[in-house]
Amino acid sequence: MKISTDRRQPLAILLPPHGVPTILRPVLRAYVLGYLSSAAPRVLTLTLTYLTRKQKGLSPLCRSSFFSSLRRIIRGGLELQRFPTFCATLVGGTTLLQFPLQALVAVIASSRSGMVQVRLARWLSTFIAAWFSLRLLQSKKSKAFIEYVPEEASSGIIQKPIHFAGRTMDLTLFAVTRAVDVVVGELWSQRRRQKRPSSRRMNLETLTSTLADPAVFAASCALIMWAWVYAPDRLPRSYNKWIKTAAMVDHRLLLALRRTRYGEIKYGLETGQADLLGSMCKDYNLPESCGDPVKTIPFPCEIVHMGSGPNCEYHALSRLVKSFLWAFSTYLPLNLLLALRNPTRKTLLRALQSSARSSAFLGSFIASFYYGICLARTRLGPSLLGTSIPKRQMIDGGICIGSGCVFCGWSVLLENAGRRKELGLFVVPRALATLLPRRYEVRDQWRENLAFGVSTAVVFTCVREKPERVRGVFGKVLGKILK
Repeated sequence: MKISTDRRQPLAILLPPHGVPTILRPVLRAYVLGYLSSAAPRVLTLTLTYLTRKQKGLSPLCRSSFFSSLRRIIRGGLELQRFPTFCATLVGGTTLLQFPLQALVAVIASSRSGMVQVRLARWLSTFIAAWFSLRLLQSKKSKAFIEYVPEEASSGIIQKPIHFAGRTMDLTLFAVTRAVDVVVGELWSQRRRQKRPSSRRMNLETLTSTLADPAVFAASCALIMWAWVYAPDRLPRSYNKWIKTAAMVDHRLLLALRRTRYGEIKYGLETGQADLLGSMCKDYNLPESCGDPVKTIPFPCEIVHMGSGPNCEYHALSRLVKSFLWAFSTYLPLNLLLALRNPTRKTLLRALQSSARSSAFLGSFIASFYYGICLARTRLGPSLLGTSIPKRQMIDGGICIGSGCVFCGWSVLLENAGRRKELGLFVVPRALATLLPRRYEVRDQWRENLAFGVSTAVVFTCVREKPERVRGVFGKVLGKILK
């Protein structure tokens, strides 16, 4: 196999040298890529945190702490029950088991064609590798999935540990999402080949194909944003923190929204919650009475605007500008860093355009979320539902957040088609995770393993036979690894 040194191929540095046996190259690629994908983000975060703290003039001990943490990250990625070993086991099992299984399938299913036998052997090898590689990850215990309950013993009351499963749920949902995308895409493609639609039907199918990814993204974001406001524990901690940072929201407002939904704050009824938004009003130069649910029904939208004034449209515009600048300061350095691989005027301009487009998308996402809330609270909600106290309670108890959740995701239309499908496939697993328990009993773990094994087998088999069907960067990377 010829190894290209073209710097336009970012995976060239991951290809092993010619001295490595061909059959072991996919395993080595998988391990290296798995290690980089798990360790590099943590090293980057640690470095940025260290530099930020150093600029603020912290003590010299910060340096020793930095190197200690860096060593822990580097060594941690080399442990047996970590993601790099999982990747190597998955890919290695897939490639190494295929040939003996192919011989076995040839004996059992001799009446089948050779292509069917190869496909079945590939599927089985990946399924077996996926099952055992996931079990490898699940064998590592985590304190977050252990709960201690008191139990009587001869020596008195002891704390009995109860272990829960679910630590690999995000990975399983990622595999399921990819498998569903492959199957649905193939069925849709076969349907279009079998039929010769009229021009009207063709236009309808084109519209459906165009809107499918944005619709999936919008629906997924609606679930994620709803969970972020009302059930943040259903989201990964880092993802929850990132959304909070991007939204630039006062945590007291989130608490007020949750308490209003769950009945702790009720309009016209004293429940001892006036201090929550009262302190927020004081900080934003508003009368403290504006945060009292007995004196002010409903809370003015100016509280939601957090210092941007009473006008909802101005607040949305200010959110758009602030979020755009925040996102642009993040996207531009990353895109410029990628452009430095081939620094030409064209690549630098493309990096600038890509950063601007992605920043406009994220800014519009945040602005439309907030403006959707204002539409329900002030602009349209009272006119459609009424202004009585129960209706006001209903609006602030969930309808306003639901409105923001419905609107925000459609901002993805500002992105190009390729980026839309990447974003859609990124958020779907996180949206599904909000509908499923983050922890469950260990005895039910076989269901997750089965779902992961079947899904991974579908994706791996497809990427080796129809690589174009596994969409996005993930499909290209996986194709490079298995080559």
